[in-house]
Amino acid sequence: MTTELTLALAAFAFVTSITPGPNNLMLMASGANFGFRRTIPHMLGIGIGFTIMVVGVGAGLIGLFDRFPATYTVLKAASLGYLLYLAWKIATAARPDGAATGARPMSFLQASAFQWVNPKAWAMALTAISAYAPGQTWGGVLWVALIFGAINLPSVSSWTLLGQQMRRILTNNGRLRLFNVTMAVLLLASMGPVLFA
Repeated sequence: MTTELTLALAAFAFVTSITPGPNNLMLMASGANFGFRRTIPHMLGIGIGFTIMVVGVGAGLIGLFDRFPATYTVLKAASLGYLLYLAWKIATAARPDGAATGARPMSFLQASAFQWVNPKAWAMALTAISAYAPGQTWGGVLWVALIFGAINLPSVSSWTLLGQQMRRILTNNGRLRLFNVTMAVLLLASMGPVLFA
């Protein structure tokens, strides 16, 4: 891959990783509710899970959607259902200070698995492979995955830091509830362009 193409890929990876979407909004909510340290497994799950997804798409999953277009519709329906569930969990999250609440951040495995039902992640992976590894050679696919892996984790981490900083404002249950409901609504709204395209 040429230097120009690598720089273009890096720019694409940065823009798609740093802009709002389900992962980033959930990380901001987690940072606000649980803090940065407790959200690290969630961040790692996104970064590693998405990198594995890019490799899977490059290894042949991209052809599945070409051969069976209905699979993309099924993916959209499953994604919407799971996003509704996550939005409800965020909107109804209680302050995690009390041990009785049972509130906990998303785990590494949950965050990794979420990438496979995240329409924005699918759109990013499919576009990255199509545009930057069109021949789907192993070298090209691994290079795309490596660039995304290197850029994605710091990008998503910034959203957790933002959420953690918001804890200073979210000092009472009313503000925290308003923040969580807002994050839930934004989570669903962020999927509109992808789900209904």
